Amino acid sequence: MDAGVSLKGRSALVTGASRGLGFAISKRLAQRGAQVWLNGRDAATLEAARSRIDGDCRIVPFDICDDDATAAAIEEMAGAGGIDILVNNVGQRDRRDLKEVARQDMARMLDVNLVAPFDLARRAAAHMARNGRGRIVNITSIAARIARGDVLYTASKGGLDALTRALAAELGPAGITVNSVAPGYFATEANSEMVADKDIAAHLSRRTSLGRWGQPEEIAGAVAFLASDEAGYITGQTLAVDGGYLSHF
Repeated sequence: MDAGVSLKGRSALVTGASRGLGFAISKRLAQRGAQVWLNGRDAATLEAARSRIDGDCRIVPFDICDDDATAAAIEEMAGAGGIDILVNNVGQRDRRDLKEVARQDMARMLDVNLVAPFDLARRAAAHMARNGRGRIVNITSIAARIARGDVLYTASKGGLDALTRALAAELGPAGITVNSVAPGYFATEANSEMVADKDIAAHLSRRTSLGRWGQPEEIAGAVAFLASDEAGYITGQTLAVDGGYLSHF
């Protein structure tokens, strides 16, 4: 266990946990003593991720857009000791221009990035409420507040930020806090081509206060804090973890 705030005795579900930000978050929660359920669609990939984490981790492969699979997974966790922390990390992106996308593309993006996190929160909150406490952390994006096109992703993440505030208001009386973490530019596997682009590196050197890409481990601490008792009076907030991108001009 690392020296940070303890999550011992807590059970956490992290979606999209096999790589990138989800893996880093899962690893940090496990290091803090939580029992972590790693979610993704492929069991073999999840098992490989689990083997790289030193802590109490289990895998729970299911598609977050599948109602029956989601319900079964939440019930499995509840029956195995409960669910105290939900991290809605899974997200898709479609960078095509407006003229290249259609109605069904927006519907698909919203289903993954907004509707599925809503459904997971709804189901998890029912179990959290029985214990009088719970933590929900949604991974949104700085794209929820600023835009350069990318309309499908931007709209879905803006909706997730709004959902965070609405859930915080409704679930507060049950002792459940709901917050968002909004990443900026992070050097994940999915962004590997962009990370290698010298023009983007130069842009970040000018556009952010810290002048560089973020590393996945640097978002994990923010999530672990919001999932802990130390953040017990914080709810309905969005914490930008962006190296100063939003505040720098």
